[in-house]
Amino acid sequence: MMRISLAPDYRRPLPGSVTQQLLDPRGARTVLGDQIAANGVPDPIRPQPNSLFGPRGVCFAPHGGPFFVADTGHHRLMIWNKVPQADNADADLLIGQPDFYSEGRNAHGPVGPATLNMPTGLSSDGKVLAIADAWNHRVLIWRTLPEHSNQPADLVLGQADFSSGAANRGAATAAADTLNWCYGVTIADGRVFVADTGNRRVLVWNSMPRRNGQPADLVLGQVDATTRDDNASGVGGAVGMRWPHSVAVENNKILVADAGNNRIMVWNSMPNADGAPCSFVLGQSGFDGNDHNRASYHPNNRALNMPYGMAVHDGTLVCADTANSRLIGYPLDDLRMDAAACGLAAQSGFADKGDNRWRFATRDSVCWPFALAASGKTLAIADTGNNRVLLWEAVS
Repeated sequence: MMRISLAPDYRRPLPGSVTQQLLDPRGARTVLGDQIAANGVPDPIRPQPNSLFGPRGVCFAPHGGPFFVADTGHHRLMIWNKVPQADNADADLLIGQPDFYSEGRNAHGPVGPATLNMPTGLSSDGKVLAIADAWNHRVLIWRTLPEHSNQPADLVLGQADFSSGAANRGAATAAADTLNWCYGVTIADGRVFVADTGNRRVLVWNSMPRRNGQPADLVLGQVDATTRDDNASGVGGAVGMRWPHSVAVENNKILVADAGNNRIMVWNSMPNADGAPCSFVLGQSGFDGNDHNRASYHPNNRALNMPYGMAVHDGTLVCADTANSRLIGYPLDDLRMDAAACGLAAQSGFADKGDNRWRFATRDSVCWPFALAASGKTLAIADTGNNRVLLWEAVS
């Protein structure tokens, strides 16, 4: 059985919409982790220097430097010293396992400064690296980019020390210094943003933390630092969240992928009070909507279905519309309540969905993409359901 790449027709717009081709229609330039046998059937997934199992985080360091992938299912961070150019290139370094052929939560040992348990979100400003170590309920921070395998982190957030890993430090309520299933982390404008998913909130540190377990300065999604109820206990659709997964920052706008409410929340400027309401949302017609695809089976150019990842590229907000297995783009200079997407990749039209377009995986298809990162003309996609990462060039 041969795998045939079918170039999609991106030019089939919905009535009244304009569809732009986001990414090269030939598909990804480079595919990492794609373990496919000659007959087209995936090989059994096992840890190797070039294999991935449900990756949920990707990150570029500036200037072509290291490229990072959270190899979530293998509980490890994979590091390429330079952005890979060849398919299935071996990683150069790893953190979280004793070698490239081992796997297991916290490497089958105690929690420590170089162990991982379901790592997900990644972020770097070129100097500092942060990873959301989700099932250890913490964020690990390296003050300089790792230069050797299993280099221990310098700082931990969400826990008092490197040896602890309980949700909310074992308490029934949240606090400004605890985390619960934190799936996303973003370093931007000198701040650290953490999607504290299990606590249905986003925590913000206004400057780079200096000590282990340092409490956050601001909470979004809840009216205070101790509440952790779904949608802020019903306070209102502009305040509460359900399953926030990632944060993007651009031109002082704060954007949160509120996957459980099938929307993106947008603050037009940096909030300065706990529980500050967002300015508008994408994916729903108003603050009170929360159905996936607006209660329709098929999506459209205004609907979302569990959006998890976001990246900003060349004036466009690109969203991993995860459960629709597509990427959609919104022009940043025209963001407003219920704005329509105009860019599309991985599906033939805005009304289409389906893992790999209901076919085998190809270089221009995705299956449940969880995370995005952008560098120059290249978009990195954690193509989670296909156990791979795509490096896909944007259309000029």
